[in-house]
Amino acid sequence: MRRLFPVTDQTAPAAAPAPQAQPEGPAHIADLVDREWTLDELAEAYAYPTPLTTPDAPHRWLRANMVSTLDGAAQHDGRSQAISSDADMRIFGTLRGLADVVIVGAETVRLEGYRPARARDAFAARRAADGQAPAPAIAVVSASLNLDFSLPLFTSPLVPTLVLTGAAASPDRVRDAGKAGARVIVAGDGPGVEPDRAVTALADMGLVRQLTEGGPRLLGQFAAAGVLDELCLTVAPLLTVGSAQRITGGPVLPDPERFALAAVLEEAGFLFTRYRRI
Repeated sequence: MRRLFPVTDQTAPAAAPAPQAQPEGPAHIADLVDREWTLDELAEAYAYPTPLTTPDAPHRWLRANMVSTLDGAAQHDGRSQAISSDADMRIFGTLRGLADVVIVGAETVRLEGYRPARARDAFAARRAADGQAPAPAIAVVSASLNLDFSLPLFTSPLVPTLVLTGAAASPDRVRDAGKAGARVIVAGDGPGVEPDRAVTALADMGLVRQLTEGGPRLLGQFAAAGVLDELCLTVAPLLTVGSAQRITGGPVLPDPERFALAAVLEEAGFLFTRYRRI
């Protein structure tokens, strides 16, 4: 990051600033303008709230990380990498470095070629101090379990991969997942996963710092179920036209849900925003 646009977190009551008070954060604002932030500074800026408590979901926090073009496309030619940037990938890595678990849809796993999360030295001390595993677990949401269980995501992760599915999932595919080393978690009474049960099941395992990277259909389900606490959205200074998916997909909500702006960063025209559910 090379520029910082400080904003007041609108999710909490505003307090009158003390005269001449220095801004809180990883460093003073004047020091952060026009230079690249360190990973440690990014980790401080994107730290999960303490305590991890919301009015309707104590002791867990679900944030999403997505990228969109100016005209609303979440992908180009089926993948998000084409609309990303180096700075976006640094934030992507930082958010993973802070999370206990990364929740992702099966289609995104297939399209993006997901691999296991890796341990990174930059976050090792922070994770150890918080009692976290060396790397986040990947939790794949799939009703059909139509997944290639021979991939490294399942056969050689640093932390065992989780598979979230419904009670009606094929017993044969459940056995295949288990043989590959994945842990299968039933989070729905039918063929699919119920979002509230999914995040609760993960929290019950101690995976309370939750991150989802989509895809759009999964994020739409989380949003519609009211379990999404925070959205980290990168706005890319690009136009793609076409009919690419938005960052969420699914039925229209009866009433739009309001989020409040918590932070904005900028580099090379890319805006890195953070919104919290009110």
